[in-house]
Amino acid sequence: MTTVYRWRLAPDGLATRRQLRALGLRPGGQDIAAQVERPRRRREPLVAYLYRIDLARPVRPMTARRAAALAKANTARRWCPTCRRDAGYVIPSSLGMCTPCAYPASDQHV
Repeated sequence: MTTVYRWRLAPDGLATRRQLRALGLRPGGQDIAAQVERPRRRREPLVAYLYRIDLARPVRPMTARRAAALAKANTARRWCPTCRRDAGYVIPSSLGMCTPCAYPASDQHV
């Protein structure tokens, strides 16, 4: 069971993934040290996991091959599987296709 802190009351030495990334670090396989809960009205609280900064490792450098693979993956996310065209933007997974294919009736009103 991890320790739970209230929002903005976590001790020094702990950071979220985003905070670690801003410092040029990554969790590096360590377990979650604690969590922070932000209260919300009528819904369950938002949770952020915290990691120890002293156990974090440096971010691996981006190599040319990794950059090429990332560019290829992002390009594939722009192609619509229905009309097989480049949408010009990353297609949201909630639609699974470009906007004109998802909403063909609205395309006629333009």
